[in-house]
Amino acid sequence: MLLAIIAACEIGFWVLLAAGLATRYLLRWNRVSAVLLVSVPLLDVVLLTATVIDLRGGATAGFAHGLSAAYLGYSVAFGHSWVRWADERFAHRFAGGPPPKGKPRYAPERTRYEWREFGKAAIAWAIGCGVLLGMIAMVGDADRTEALLGWALRLTTILAIWSLWPITHTLWPARPKGHGDPTDHGDGGGDGRDAAATSGRGGSRW
Repeated sequence: MLLAIIAACEIGFWVLLAAGLATRYLLRWNRVSAVLLVSVPLLDVVLLTATVIDLRGGATAGFAHGLSAAYLGYSVAFGHSWVRWADERFAHRFAGGPPPKGKPRYAPERTRYEWREFGKAAIAWAIGCGVLLGMIAMVGDADRTEALLGWALRLTTILAIWSLWPITHTLWPARPKGHGDPTDHGDGGGDGRDAAATSGRGGSRW
């Protein structure tokens, strides 16, 4: 059931986001759009509440409980970036907005970009591990929460791997060939979800 709630929250995020942007740029219903977009973070509250209720009901923590903590962390840390990513593309497509910028290709802009993304990942790690520790303390039974410690290790490993990107771009910064523009941007979106999909790094929304 908890896995189904996680999936429903992810689907609900994109549905509310799409509806919020559609009402803003297509229908010009700014107030309705604001209500829909403000409702997006409430999905995280729903997931956290469901997780707490399940554990307090006597459930033994498993994969789904750890996943919910990780999901909450990345949702909070990357959520705003994901909304901005979608908003830029929606505005360009339907409201004559400027073309969306991708992530920078060259230093020093690319280096700063990678460190900003790592900062978000660190926030996601801190929130996720904080939620995990909160669950452990709430249950107060080591046998029922053993799986949550494993999730804390997973999140730490992900963060350690993620740190390789900014370190690499700091030590070996990419430079344009010839007279290329160092502020040139690629075509791909510069948000945490794209990075997660292409490099294995986790992903949120706020």
